[in-house]
Amino acid sequence: MTGRGARVRGARLLCAVGCAAILGTPAFAQAAPIQQQPPPASEPELDPNAPLAPLPGLGVEWPQLDLKDTVQPAQPPPAPDKKGAQTTEAAGTVRYTVDVEGLSSVGDAEGLLKAFREQSTLEAERKDPANAAQIGRRASADADLLTQLLRSRGYYDAAVDPSTERAATGLRVVLTADPGAQYRFASVDLPGLQAAGPDAARLRDAFAVKAGDPVIAADVIAAGAALTTALGEEGFAEAKIGKQDVQVNHVTHLATLTLPVTPGPVARFGVIRVTGKPPFSARHVGIIARFKPGDPFRRSEIDDLRRALIQTTLVANADIKLVPVDGGRVVDLDVHLEPAPSHTIAGDVGYGTGQGALIEATWTDRNFFNPEGALTLRGILGTMEQLAGVEFRRSNYLQRDQTLDLQFTGSHQKFDAYEARTILLDGHIERLSNFIWQKKWTWSYGAQLLATDENGVFSPDGIKDTRTFFIAAVPLTLGYDGSDSLLDPTTGFRLSGWVSPEYSGHGKSLTYARTQIDASAYHPVSDHVVVAGRIRLGTIVGASAFDLAPSRRFYSGGGGSVRGYGYQQLGPKDAEGDPIGGRGLAEFALEARIRLKQFGGNFGVVPFFDGGSLSTEAMPDFARWRFAVGAGVRYYSLFGPIRIDVGVPLNRQKGDGPFAVTVSLGQAF
Repeated sequence: MTGRGARVRGARLLCAVGCAAILGTPAFAQAAPIQQQPPPASEPELDPNAPLAPLPGLGVEWPQLDLKDTVQPAQPPPAPDKKGAQTTEAAGTVRYTVDVEGLSSVGDAEGLLKAFREQSTLEAERKDPANAAQIGRRASADADLLTQLLRSRGYYDAAVDPSTERAATGLRVVLTADPGAQYRFASVDLPGLQAAGPDAARLRDAFAVKAGDPVIAADVIAAGAALTTALGEEGFAEAKIGKQDVQVNHVTHLATLTLPVTPGPVARFGVIRVTGKPPFSARHVGIIARFKPGDPFRRSEIDDLRRALIQTTLVANADIKLVPVDGGRVVDLDVHLEPAPSHTIAGDVGYGTGQGALIEATWTDRNFFNPEGALTLRGILGTMEQLAGVEFRRSNYLQRDQTLDLQFTGSHQKFDAYEARTILLDGHIERLSNFIWQKKWTWSYGAQLLATDENGVFSPDGIKDTRTFFIAAVPLTLGYDGSDSLLDPTTGFRLSGWVSPEYSGHGKSLTYARTQIDASAYHPVSDHVVVAGRIRLGTIVGASAFDLAPSRRFYSGGGGSVRGYGYQQLGPKDAEGDPIGGRGLAEFALEARIRLKQFGGNFGVVPFFDGGSLSTEAMPDFARWRFAVGAGVRYYSLFGPIRIDVGVPLNRQKGDGPFAVTVSLGQAF
């Protein structure tokens, strides 16, 4: 028997456990050893006179070999490198290419090649200096790697021969594979699963590997994980899966798989106990949980509770242990919480044409009132706006994902449209999305009380005056989010609306209602281009524009509206060219979000086309559209896209600038 024959025969004795270890799948590597069937008795014994297998490398570089009589390519004249030094093969810089042959009969050959190249020594060290001997050792290591990858896909008789040959630019390394037959499962048994009763058939379907399937390590691992998940979802809290037993027959090219399962009893949720140094009580943990005592056990709800506890930002670690009682038919939860720092200092810097520069700072104690009662002190210092306020916010108020928010602020705003000094008391209950939990449906309801002293236009003649208003409002909002991302949507749509019935007193009493509807849609046209569009409609009924406080009117123009026009600059204006606001609003925007491949997708450009109309009447004046075009730059950070938009108005009026700039976090819509 030749040395190669001995190597091939030895390869036949490797099992799926070793294959899983090569793939980095410890679950399969820890399985019970596969019982190998002995080779046929007619097969000859090993020849004691056969040459020994090559010794492993000793960890030192081999001396340079003379390749002129073997595979060494013709020596080109030395070429200077970037520093002027001569680059030659003798200096240890042989160039090579790598080709893999013989995989045409292998299923998912592309996936196999991808896995090989990700782990290949030849590929990983291609740029490192190497002589012919070092390249040979790399080729031998890659041959072993490819053999193991083939076996992990059921080709247990696979053999790979490495070779090198001359090429025009150096060496060509060829790995020639002989996959052999792909082994398949003759039987797949899950003893003990029948104890699950009526759920046994459904659980068996969760284990996707069946008789006749190829013996693929990754598929067996995935099937075991799916069965574990399914057992947890069907209420088997104490289910256990034993060690898998795989037997391979090299004569028939078949294998058997046995995986014992102990389902245990079907369980229900019991009580929750909290230990450690919790920032809140067991009762509050019960509010956060999506289950109640007595509900059927679901493993996914345990995972959801753990994520929700971390999401409060008050918990650094949540360890949830199951405590079976009543013979395992009830499962209590021992929740051990480790508190996270509860204080936060944050800041925000922004700029917009018409809004000027703005700096905002907040200080928050997120558990000032236990549980989850956050106290925030907030301040804004800007060229056109100043604000100081205090906010109390209790998350998971009375039920999961519901928030109580109370605010008291004093502010001064001085825009071209109006100047207002306002004291606001606001209280509402809401359900909103955040960076971790993007919700399909959001809503809020509450009340506002305002005392505001405002300077603006209160008559058609355009003369400015100062009036004091006392306003009570009951705003209601409802939204649906069918998009795939909160800050950078690429598909789906959003629809939201709000209505605010209001009472205003300033010499005469007024009752009116403000209403607005927003809709947006997103459609990917390629991997790097998304087309997005939005519309907005608003109206105020029950009062004329000049009877309303200027701060309660609609305005258009700016980075979150019609880009290209300054903040609040689109619409009717007074004799001095300042905006006066209106009651009927209509806007649209279209843009293409293009990610640049040459920058790894981290940067993008966004050409856009916006339009809007604003009228002092209750309905928008669709005959007086104002349009703008422009382009933006996006940097896609870990927190979402940072945008800079520059817009140019197409039908400028007196007082409109030649362009407008907006800088902010997140897409425009």
